[in-house]
Amino acid sequence: MVIALAALAATLGDDRRAQRLLDLTGIGTDELRKRAADPVLLAALLAFLEAHEPDLISVAAEIGVDP
Repeated sequence: MVIALAALAATLGDDRRAQRLLDLTGIGTDELRKRAADPVLLAALLAFLEAHEPDLISVAAEIGVDP
């Protein structure tokens, strides 16, 4: 869960990635804030990153883990 939360923070810390996440998932910023620790949302975030290798590699490097 800690890695997924760090990945969420890194994703939202980059405007392009954050907008892509919001656009592709349809989740709003208010809902995202409310559900940030929800395991289902965090699993969906990891799937989102896995589906786009450049973002996966970039986020993994930012949070200091292997993709």
